[in-house]
Amino acid sequence: MTLITVENLSVRYGAHTVLSRVDMAVEPGEIVTIVGPNGSGKTSLLRAIIGATRPSAGQVSLKPDLKIGYVPQKLHVDPTLPISVERFMRLTDRVSRKQCVAALETAGVPDLLYRQMSQLSGGQFQRVLLARALINRPDILLLDEATQGLDQRGSASFYQQIEAVRRETGCAILMISHELHVVMSSSDRVICLNGHVCCEGSPAVVASAPEYRALFGTGTGGALALYRHEHDHNHDHDHSSKEAAE
Repeated sequence: MTLITVENLSVRYGAHTVLSRVDMAVEPGEIVTIVGPNGSGKTSLLRAIIGATRPSAGQVSLKPDLKIGYVPQKLHVDPTLPISVERFMRLTDRVSRKQCVAALETAGVPDLLYRQMSQLSGGQFQRVLLARALINRPDILLLDEATQGLDQRGSASFYQQIEAVRRETGCAILMISHELHVVMSSSDRVICLNGHVCCEGSPAVVASAPEYRALFGTGTGGALALYRHEHDHNHDHDHSSKEAAE
């Protein structure tokens, strides 16, 4: 059954129309990425999906009993507050230490349970947010520019982890990102938004679409090819290293 269906959705703030007649859907197990320039309505669409923004027209339908995990764009934790990763992950949910450890392992940071939140790097912090979103084994993960503030290598590593999460848990992923070169290689389907759906489809189809090129130019294809080359090279190197170690 389709997890999320958006039909003819419009969102207005006062007299300003942010989204107009948006249609989209997310199926089980797929990675869908929403891209678009600043002010294109990406976050408003996500907020409408989770019920934080009321549509002015159209509707959002969720599969019954859909479990959603949410990774915010950023979260400020007072650096003077003495709170461990484990305590942070158990703040609002009654979960066991075993569940916390399992979620951290899925997020790729199994050794952070006893670390202080204030001691984490930017990349580690986002992995902990990812683990917290995974702790109740959601059907779908929503990520709102979850790598903002990370460097390119950190962002690429985070998105590779997202792919691993999908492989391990089977959950669907709907994410917003401005990092086109990374996202395009991580997605099954891309939706290009600019107040309305400009184009959508596989990464290759969207990257070659005139509407996409009008917004972002033609440089993304080269960046995508470079990323894939580095990803494949690193994968081959890791595999060779493992064989050598054995």
